[in-house]
Parts: sequence; structure tokens; C-alpha cells
Amino acid sequence: MDEILEYENLVYSVVAKFKNNYDIEDLKQVGMMGLAKAYQNYKPDQGTKFSTYAYTYILGEVLTYIRNSRALKVNRETQALYQKILQVKEVMMQKLMREPTTFEIACFLELEEQIIVEAIEANQFVKSLDYSLNEEDDNKNIAMYDLVQYEERGYDAEILDLKTEIDKLSEEEKVIIYDRYFNDLTQKEVSKKLNTSQVQISRNETKILKKLKDRLAA
Repeated sequence: MDEILEYENLVYSVVAKFKNNYDIEDLKQVGMMGLAKAYQNYKPDQGTKFSTYAYTYILGEVLTYIRNSRALKVNRETQALYQKILQVKEVMMQKLMREPTTFEIACFLELEEQIIVEAIEANQFVKSLDYSLNEEDDNKNIAMYDLVQYEERGYDAEILDLKTEIDKLSEEEKVIIYDRYFNDLTQKEVSKKLNTSQVQISRNETKILKKLKDRLAA
């Protein structure tokens, strides 16, 4: 138990980014559960630092908790303020002929700019959590492709949730996903790398994307 508590600060670093929208103590307890799971499953001979390994477990538990706590989204005051911000933005855009800055909106509402920023971020955060992969369409890869590309730009909640699920794939499945969507290789190039046919890569890729989609929607 003492060894686990040594990484308590790691839990705080993960849950801190969600503190404006959720109770920090509740998140800490959930994060500690993730830390305990990581400790139980960690194998030193895999060559991965425990802190790196545990981060995924902690974040996974926190994101699962958030997904299951839809009622805790954004409080009414923040929602009301966000609606005012949208109204002010529309009015100011007509007058300024451009989108106003958060500072200009803050001045108009006679509030501190940080309050405006936090209200906007809180609502954007909720929208990102509510984002779900598109239903079957003509191009099944578009939604997944967009999500994966965002990870390179540092987006967190939904993207890290996706990364958690990718980490659960088999080694060959990971190669296909990372080569196709991170390394930008064609199916033909991946097939040569794995010494198989392009048709097989296409079939496997479709199966993997469906698997990830189902897991994220669960």
C-alpha cells in the first residue's frame, strides 16, 4: 500500500485537469482505484516505467467515471453564463465585423476574463465528452481518423480515452492502426510490412475500427 501512495501525486496531476467540472476528491478516489489496478497488473520486465504504465489506468478510470456521471456536467450558473457569452458574441460580431476576444466579452459583461474562459472551456469539455463516433456511413474511417489525428495536437479527454482502448489491442492490431493513422501509410505499404495481402489489411482495419467504436460507445 505504501508503494502505491508514493504515486499519489500522479493521480492528482491526472485529475487536476477536470477539477473545474467535477469534485476533485471524488476524482481522486477514482484515480486511486486506477492506480491500484495498475499496480496489480504491472510487470517490470516489460521495460515500461510504472508511472507511465499507471497513467493510462488512472486516466481510464477517471474517464469512465466522467462518462457515467452525465448528471454532473456543468452547473446551471455556468450554463447560464455560457448562453450570455454566446449572445454577447453574436452582438459584438455584428458591431466589430469579427469575432470578439474573450477579453472584450469580459469587458462587456463586466467580469474577469478568466471566468469567461472557464465557462467556455467547461461547455466545450462537455461537448467533447458527448461526442460519439458517427453511425455507419459511406466512409467508416472518417470519424476514427479525425479522432486519431487530434491526439497529435494535444486534445485530452476523448482522445486519451481512445488511446487507452488502442493500447488494449493486440500487437498486430496496434501496428495497423498506428501505421495507417499515425504514420500515414497506405494499406499496401502496411501489407508489405506485415507480409500479408492488402485485402486482408483492409478487412482487419475495418474490424479493428468497429471494435474501437463499440468499446468507446459502451
